[in-house]
Amino acid sequence: MSESSRLRELHQLTSPYKSLHDTYVSNKQEKCPVPALVATGCLIVMGVLLAIVVIEKLRHGRELNERLTPDITSMICNETWPSEQSSIVLVESFPEAVHYGINISTSQNLFHVWKDLLSSAKKRIDVASFYWSLTDEDIAVHSSSDRPVNVSVRVVTSIPTLASNSSDLDILEKHGVEVRRVNFGHLTRGILHSKFWIIDDKHIYIGSANMDWRALTQVRELGAVIFNSSALASDLLKVFQSYWVMSKSGAAFPEPWPREFETNINEQQPLNIQLDGEQSQVYLTASPPVFCPASRTRDLDAILSAISGAQEFIHISVMEFYPAFKFFGLRGFWPELEDALKQSAFNRNVSVCLLVSCGRESDPSVWPFLRSLDALHSPSNKLNIDLKLFIIPVGNQSHVPYTRVNHSKFMVTDKVAYVGTSNWSADYFNTTAGVGLVVSHDALRPNSFHQRLRDVFLRDWDSKFAVSLSELKPEHDCAFAKL
Repeated sequence: MSESSRLRELHQLTSPYKSLHDTYVSNKQEKCPVPALVATGCLIVMGVLLAIVVIEKLRHGRELNERLTPDITSMICNETWPSEQSSIVLVESFPEAVHYGINISTSQNLFHVWKDLLSSAKKRIDVASFYWSLTDEDIAVHSSSDRPVNVSVRVVTSIPTLASNSSDLDILEKHGVEVRRVNFGHLTRGILHSKFWIIDDKHIYIGSANMDWRALTQVRELGAVIFNSSALASDLLKVFQSYWVMSKSGAAFPEPWPREFETNINEQQPLNIQLDGEQSQVYLTASPPVFCPASRTRDLDAILSAISGAQEFIHISVMEFYPAFKFFGLRGFWPELEDALKQSAFNRNVSVCLLVSCGRESDPSVWPFLRSLDALHSPSNKLNIDLKLFIIPVGNQSHVPYTRVNHSKFMVTDKVAYVGTSNWSADYFNTTAGVGLVVSHDALRPNSFHQRLRDVFLRDWDSKFAVSLSELKPEHDCAFAKL
């Protein structure tokens, strides 16, 4: 057994992240029936990837600058960018049989945008994802393709992993995709939880969806795609490269990170860019801190800054809100985000709306913290903290484990829009890899990204799936209803 296989097996067996309810991969051997439409969609994603794989792999062992193409290396050194007409698209997926009863026109379908991104690639695709579970043993679907073209594909993924039954990455490697597994369990006692794509060094996707068929059909996901921004693609590539180089056996964190990992795009100096013709300020964030060079804005710092800068409202939609450590024995209270929300509501009378997912496998230890926040809803005392649970009915999909949840991680205030990949608890910001996208522009402009993200939140908040804690009933498909 290879060292890589041994490590994967070890962490599959021992990782406490098996209790992490952000994953919806079954480690059971039984196969679940999958509708033909689901299987077809998964095959298309895998098939497009396989069809564009480069014939000759990149050689192992090159230094960082050799891995970067010459034009991107030059851009990193000079930090100058061509004038580009950039655009931003909000993407979502919805579980089957979930109907809002209204026309959903604020976003585009995640699967369609993924497929179009892959099909448009001409040079390179870089993908970071926690795990892969699109085909084969996990859903009894197999993929085949043997039509390569001259596009290189690189994938970074996590050790620990939870997709122990999936052979997706093995299939991709056999067809020329270069795959690296980063042992976050050893490096930080965490996981690689980032979910992003870089296409041809100019288009990027960041969002909540893992490379999992459930993300397309059984889980509510949200993300953003920015087209035609070499600056942001190059900046995100630096994050990808940090994972890439740290995947080597015996890798140790550099102190400091080399210059090629530093960035000129951060909270203090955001990228000024035209998004859909709107002058915007954009920057990327990352976690954990040990993976961030000095110039990179930490994910937590960006979120806290957005919260403290809000003057009117803060709308948050996350799968899990837990003000504590909970994995690898690092239990302890962690009030940073909770305190920031309370201070905004109490000190500046900002309206705070927190939408937290609840499903059948949600962690019951979260419940006391949610109740304590909900108790602070007191408009008569000018304390406006409102909390709801987002509950997706299981319906006839009860045979599919770890699904029927709202998996999105985003925030919109009267000042900024934020889309991330991390749940809001201590481990995600201190030991686990994640990224975020922060966008600010005229929040009042009709159809701006900021306005679309707010519309999505309000649509969810006012929907039949959003339930206040006082309205929670035993018949709801929510673990908290059984407490």
